[in-house]
Amino acid sequence: MVTAQDIADAANTIRAGGLVAFPTETVYGLAANALDATAVAQVFELKCRPQFDPLISHIADASQLTKLAREVPAQALELIEHFWPGPLSLVLKKQPQVPDIVTAGLSSFAIRCPDHEIARKLIRSAGVPLAAPSANRFGMISPTTATHVIEQFGDQLPIVLDDGPCRIGVESTVVSFVDSQDGRPMLLRPGGVTLEKLEEIIGPIEVPTLVSSRPTSPGQLSRHYSPATPLILSADSEKIVSANDKLKVGLMSFQRPHFTAGFAAIEVLSEQGCLREAAVNLFAAMRRLDALGLDIIVAQPVPEVELGRAIMDRLRRAAVS
Repeated sequence: MVTAQDIADAANTIRAGGLVAFPTETVYGLAANALDATAVAQVFELKCRPQFDPLISHIADASQLTKLAREVPAQALELIEHFWPGPLSLVLKKQPQVPDIVTAGLSSFAIRCPDHEIARKLIRSAGVPLAAPSANRFGMISPTTATHVIEQFGDQLPIVLDDGPCRIGVESTVVSFVDSQDGRPMLLRPGGVTLEKLEEIIGPIEVPTLVSSRPTSPGQLSRHYSPATPLILSADSEKIVSANDKLKVGLMSFQRPHFTAGFAAIEVLSEQGCLREAAVNLFAAMRRLDALGLDIIVAQPVPEVELGRAIMDRLRRAAVS
């Protein structure tokens, strides 16, 4: 249980230029004062994150947005009204006080209001927006519990606010209002708010088919969210385990698999085939398999609709060699 004193101590650390890990509804974040370039540099250093990969800024409520964003288009305001607080990040033109290190030198930045009481209390107590990527080493599996964070950083990160498992389990959806060539908003990363729900509110959203050579938001690199164990994304898990009968092969299945022979370990994301449950379980299941000393992990695809789009995005990036 996170106490008021825990939040006060974490807020003091943020104001003093330090780092803390904190829970959100999506994954645990590694937070620094988003307006302090020196503090944000520590985030990149601790994560071993390249500085060309921008961060998401977090605010406690939409009233803080005008201090950070230069302009907020009408469609962005509609999404804010419907989905904030929530797992939706918007890419907007930034005000000059947002340091370039947060945005990787871009004139735009990603921002969201998390749907998590502890997160918003921390932001209010600190009195500053938080630049907060996932609290893990760069490119590795995202953390959905405080234990995952501690396993990664240990004593390097003395304050970890532990509020149990994350409710959603995959990162926020990112929609840009500055990248599109035809004026339409662009989906840069699928996540906790589905494309279908977004389009119900503002109509068609552009979905790019190519990966940008320079990220304009987090989560756009071709390899990300990856276990140390090689991961293969395939619907034909039986064929793969049969062809690698001398190896220890793990299986990550959407539902209970019909074929289980030959697998050293099996993780089922959702017995009932629920995409929301599968999203919650995704990173934790990947971590458990990764800890078993397997030679290969085979991940079966999930239906690529609604939250399945975010799950498949993470699996594809985890599987890129």
